[in-house]
Order: sequence, then C-alpha cells, then structure tokens
Amino acid sequence: MDIALLLKAAIMGIVEGLTEFLPISSTGHLILAGALLGFDDEKAKVFDIAIQTGAIFAVILVYWQKIHDTVLALPSSKEARRFALNILIAFIPAVILGLLFGKAIKAHLFTPVVVASTFIIGGFIILWAEWRQQKNPTLARIHDVESMTPMDALKVGLAQCLAMIPGTSRSGATIIGGMLLGLSRKAATDFSFYLAIPTLIGAGVYSLYKERALLSLADLPLFGVGLIVSFISAWLCIRWLLRFISTHSFAGFAYYRIAFGLVVLATAWSGVVTWAA
Repeated sequence: MDIALLLKAAIMGIVEGLTEFLPISSTGHLILAGALLGFDDEKAKVFDIAIQTGAIFAVILVYWQKIHDTVLALPSSKEARRFALNILIAFIPAVILGLLFGKAIKAHLFTPVVVASTFIIGGFIILWAEWRQQKNPTLARIHDVESMTPMDALKVGLAQCLAMIPGTSRSGATIIGGMLLGLSRKAATDFSFYLAIPTLIGAGVYSLYKERALLSLADLPLFGVGLIVSFISAWLCIRWLLRFISTHSFAGFAYYRIAFGLVVLATAWSGVVTWAA
C-alpha cells in the first residue's frame, strides 16, 4: 500500500473525527481537505462516508452507559421505549429524503464554493439561535432528552435533513435546529449525538454496499487507517465538546464558519487556490 495514500487517509480521519460532532460540517471539511490533497475521486467519496463509522464508535463509547441501560430497560420501561422511538422517528426523514434526492445532491452541490457559502450562512444562523436563546432563556423548555415528545423528535429529524446540503453540518442542523425548537443547548447536543448513531452507521453501510464494485481487499488498510484515526480524534473531540458547552455558547464556531467560508471563496475567486470540484 502506498505510504503517501495511507498518510492522506490518516489526515482525512483526523478531519472527520474533529469535525463530525462540531457544528462546522465534517462533510464540508472533508470535501475541502480532499480537494487540497488530491484525494477526491469516486473511491475517496465512499471513504469519506465510511470513516464516519469510526466517529460513531466514539459516540457509543462515550454514551455507552446510557445506551446499555436503555436497551436493557426496553421491555419494562415506558421512558426507555419512548426514547428509542424518538430516535427512530428523528432518523426516518433523512432516510426518505436521502434515498429520493441523495444522488442529485451529490451530483450538483458537492463543490467547494457551495460548501463555503453554506459555511457562511450556517454561521449567521448559529449566531441568531444563540442570541435568541440568550435573550429569552425560557425558550429552552426541554432540558434533557427524556423529556422530548415524538413531535419534538420529528422536528429535529426534519432539521437534520438540511445537512444533506454539504457544508451545512449534520451536528449543526440538529443542535441548532433543536435549540430553535425549544431544546436547551445540552439537550440538543445529547440528542444530536444519539441520532448520529443510526444516521451515520446507516449512511456508511449503504454507501459501502452501493459502491462495492469500486472496492477490493487491497483497500482494507486505507479504510482501516481512516476508521481508527477518526475514532480516536472523535473520542477526544466529544469529551472536550461536552465540557465546553457547559460554560460556552456555539458563537465561536459560528465566527469560524464565517471566516473560513470567506477564505475559501476569496481564494477560489482570486485563483490563489484551485479548488477541485
């Protein structure tokens, strides 16, 4: 296996792990990183989706006790069954819309300029959501995921569908969408992590199955490096984020999105960086 290719896989794994659960768009960063590294062919696109599974293993590890207790309590606990049902309800809209429009979105919207533009727009939406909740704290009526209703879950699931536009951020759509819908910052973040488990595992398995003709056993080291590195970096990032949101807002991520998006647009239009499509 080409060492340079494995190094690219490791870099992409770091990018995936560090950005998957922050409201800054892992897909957007992977597209941009892939464009700079020359790692953006059809196999690389499958790789980008597949290594999300490594990040999901990190979520399962961090939330293992809650997941374990919920599964064991399903036969006897109404609260556990409602929580599991809420995750399922929130998961379904992305499945339906992804199957209907996923191919068209990949064909027309997976470009650095689109990513940069949605970075900027998403940044302003985050600032508005934070300003709105800080101005009126009573808008946060739900302070833990157990208090969510099926309708709350459906609304967050619909918000997650916005993340099909690259650069939007799945975490950003669900966390900020949740906050706009009445969830506290902590409740929205927790539910976003739980919802990521079926969403990203499903996307990874579907992508690998659909594009299996592109893959061979020789690709195992490449995908293995990406999965392991994304798992480690995501685990570190999740633990940091859960501490961070207890005392900070998401405003810093919004400013980052806006600044980074402007840099990408400026370099693309000036020709300083030739971003691949």
